[in-house]
Amino acid sequence: MEKESKIYVAGHRGMVGSAIIRELNKQGYSNIITRTHKELDLTRQGEVESFFAEEKPEYVFLAAAKVGGIIANNESPADFIYENMMIEMNVINSAWQNGCKKLEFLGSACIYPRLAPQPIKENTLLTGILEKTNEAYALAKISGLKYCEYLNRQYGTNYISVMPTNLYGPNDNYHPVNSHVFPALIRRFHEAKIENKPFVTCWGDGSPTREFLYVDDLANFCVFLMNNYSDNETINAGTGNTISIKNLAELIAEIIGYKGEIRWDTSKPNGTPLRLMDVSKAKALGWKYKTNLKDGIRLTYKDFVNNSFVKIQGGGVKLFKAYNPLDSPFFISYIENIAC
Repeated sequence: MEKESKIYVAGHRGMVGSAIIRELNKQGYSNIITRTHKELDLTRQGEVESFFAEEKPEYVFLAAAKVGGIIANNESPADFIYENMMIEMNVINSAWQNGCKKLEFLGSACIYPRLAPQPIKENTLLTGILEKTNEAYALAKISGLKYCEYLNRQYGTNYISVMPTNLYGPNDNYHPVNSHVFPALIRRFHEAKIENKPFVTCWGDGSPTREFLYVDDLANFCVFLMNNYSDNETINAGTGNTISIKNLAELIAEIIGYKGEIRWDTSKPNGTPLRLMDVSKAKALGWKYKTNLKDGIRLTYKDFVNNSFVKIQGGGVKLFKAYNPLDSPFFISYIENIAC
């Protein structure tokens, strides 16, 4: 990419998209295109086709997606597969139809089989059964990366796919039910600390192990790949290190300063028992993550306290304030009648 290349970041208000915007700005890219959901509904084919026909972006980072934790994925599989499939197919197809030079598709580690050999290599895709709790989301993401692969094969496009491990960092989703494990733990321990709760209950038994990548490191990798990688096989993004959910909870509680008891509700699902990405391809390209887990937790918690959480007393209403680097300083979304 040239510094003045026309770059479209789909999903720029999300955690990954906003991190990519920060990285592009940091590296001096000056011609970045964005649209809010109100301005452009990516599930609407006609709207997407009109946008691409008018703007003709040269490069596309496809970070837009409907995302959520175990409960959301398990309870709304039809919504997850439909919305994600529509977003992916509309954006990728319109990019191809309008001569986009290169597109980068952002997927998820959940595309790999539930019991894939660890660490997970890219070529284990479609070699086993998926984790049932997020199967719909995984199938949608597999379809997106396969569409990129098929376009490359049939039409000679230069569309690449990157599969991040579990992400954390600024601008995450801290909803008490629909969030992923990392932001859910930060919110629970923060509230328990300020409300002086004697214990915090976490799901499962804490035994599953996970790999976590700071989202700004992923953004750096995404820009790196756009400039340095062209291959039909997806490429993993991760750290090569894991931590158990139990140890993660204890570490987050320590950094936040929560002194109470951590209890485990073993009636709730654990999810995939082990997930570690093989990152040898990324290392071979000369890229490595920069942010260690402790520093990343501190940075994430600082962002949560300063930018992401405002509690309104009474009425059962809480505000989540997420940083938006492009439009107004903050945009507010209201979530009513929620509880930890």
